[in-house]
Formats: sequence, structure tokens, C-alpha cells
Amino acid sequence: MPYIETDNTRLFYYDWGTGQPVLFVHGWAVGAKIWEYQTTALVEDGLRCIAYDQRGCGRSDDPGTGCDYSTLADDLAAVIDHLDLPSVVLVGHSMAGGVITRYFHRHGAHQIDRAVLIATTTPGLRRSPENPNGFDQSVFDSVIARLKQDRPQYLMDLAPAFLGAGLPGGAPSPTMTQWVVQLALEASPRATIALVQTNAETDLRAEMTSITVPTLLIHGDSDSGNPIEFTSRKSAEMIPNATLKVYENAPHGLFLSHKERLNSDLLALIPK
Repeated sequence: MPYIETDNTRLFYYDWGTGQPVLFVHGWAVGAKIWEYQTTALVEDGLRCIAYDQRGCGRSDDPGTGCDYSTLADDLAAVIDHLDLPSVVLVGHSMAGGVITRYFHRHGAHQIDRAVLIATTTPGLRRSPENPNGFDQSVFDSVIARLKQDRPQYLMDLAPAFLGAGLPGGAPSPTMTQWVVQLALEASPRATIALVQTNAETDLRAEMTSITVPTLLIHGDSDSGNPIEFTSRKSAEMIPNATLKVYENAPHGLFLSHKERLNSDLLALIPK
């Protein structure tokens, strides 16, 4: 299997197709397999699609450290450098928005053509005097406590809302729900918890202007766990060349629930 090694940590990746390179960065815990419905479709349309498992997730090594945004951003840089990806399009979901933001802050924009942030958690989730609409720290403490108590059950409880259960368009199939849970369970329990902590603790407001390439933000107006008002709307205001597209009745996992629409938007955006 193909791996990239960075600071003694092997990162699994897959690299399909030819043409304009598009690099997918997954969100919390789920691994690169979660991009199945984007990478297969975009390759068939003439693009080169790369996705990798972040450290502690999927088939990548679990060093027990490095789940902070700076290390994760350096891992992203290692993938780009190893595969020699000039003018690559970055596509990230959820807290991958934080990884991509920190990448621009640390490594610049010279190798990046444009970026797509899907249901991003940037610029910051935790409530503070500067971020009064964020979540109280007790919310994150509760998530971590449940992960330590019964990680499989917590993920199973979370999955239906992630996929849009109760929203117009129909409930996700039990099989799809189980698949998403299984992908998250492939992550290290230590990494799963550490990523929650990183997402909670990191304030990226001062770094958002580092994203200088054209950036499309896509967010569902029914994303209950990651409300658009203090994530993508705020991020769009801070990124110099940003466009925000709102999907009606879409949940956090809109790349699965609204995959056809998302794929169409990606194909319209990405040059071939």
C-alpha cells in the first residue's frame, strides 16, 4: 500500500486518475474512505483525486502524538511535497478546515490553486469573550467523557444527525449509518479524543487571512452540531477571496447526503 513518511509517522494515501490534482482532507476520525462518493465521481470526469488518512486515523500510523493543527498541517505539506502537486485544489471537511487554514499560515499558498471548505469548524468553536456564540467547554468535556465511556455507542448516536436523519430528503439507510460509524471506529481512541481537544481549543481567527487563494465555503443550513452562523459565515467574512454557498436542509455530512449537488459544484469550480 502507498505510504508517505513524515517524522517517523507513515500516512496512507490513494492517488487515482490524471489531470488537475484535487487533494481531499477528511474531518474528525473518519479517514480517507469517507470521500468515496467524491473521488470516484471526479476521477470519472477527468480529474486526479488524492485522499489520505490523517495520523491516528484509518490506515495511517498512530504515534500517539501530533493531533494538533500545526503537526496535521505539516503532514498535509508532506503529502503535497511527496506527490509534487503543483496548483493543487484542496478540499476539506469539518475540522479539516482548521488543518487547511494552519497549512496556509505555515506553508503559504504558492502550491495551491484554490480551496473548498465543507462544513468547516473554523474560525473557532469554543465560547469566549471574542466568540460569544460558541459552545461552552462543557460540551466538549461531555463528548470526551462519552468517548471514554462507550466510544462505539457515542458514534452510533451521532451518525444519524450527521447524515441528515429527520430532514427533508429521507433518512440515511442503516447500512450507510453503520459504515460511517465503522470508519470512525478505525481511528485510534487516543487520536479521536485529541482531535476533539484540538478542535475545541484552537482559535484560528488571526490566521484566516492566510488563505489567499479563491475559496468556496459550502455549509448546510441544518447543520445542528456545527452551526453555519459562527463557522462558515464567519470564515467567509475573514477569508479575502471567499464565496459562501448554503445548502438548504443539509446536515454536517452533506458530502454524503447531498453528494450529487456537491460533486456538481466541485466540477464546476475545478479547472480541468
